[in-house]
Amino acid sequence: MKLRYSTKIDGFDCKKWHDRCDDQGKTLIIIKTKDNFIFGGFTEVGFSTDRSELSEEYSYYEEIYIKDPNAFIFSLRNDKNNRKPKKFPIKEDYGETALHYEPGWGPDFGDGDISLNTTLTSGTSKFSCSYKLPKGIKSRTNEAKSYLAGSPDKWEVDELETYFI
Repeated sequence: MKLRYSTKIDGFDCKKWHDRCDDQGKTLIIIKTKDNFIFGGFTEVGFSTDRSELSEEYSYYEEIYIKDPNAFIFSLRNDKNNRKPKKFPIKEDYGETALHYEPGWGPDFGDGDISLNTTLTSGTSKFSCSYKLPKGIKSRTNEAKSYLAGSPDKWEVDELETYFI
């Protein structure tokens, strides 16, 4: 693994993240919140898309979903509920929405399952849109939305690291 971007070293800069991390293939992202939750995601295809097939009418901020049936998200530290590390694969038939790509925004797994803002300083989680929830947790509940970062709404990023594999 090669560290390609770290907010501790490179700052909270979305443009710099895209400049360093787009078009790189296999990518692992690890996020630590200010509440000490650690989680992230992995993609085999990376955060980019060949935009050459798109017409000129598409703007720089056009939303694009990227297909990756092997992508997954994970939770490494969840002290609030004493949960053990766990990996969550993409739902069957949702591989088409494994990643959401928008150059003006931070990395986004699924349809908002993990979504970082334009400055990489905060994010939200609608966990269960594209990735499988743990057994016993119902979709679209506050428990599902707060599973990864401890909050059903916005959470603050303490540190973000991006690695290429």
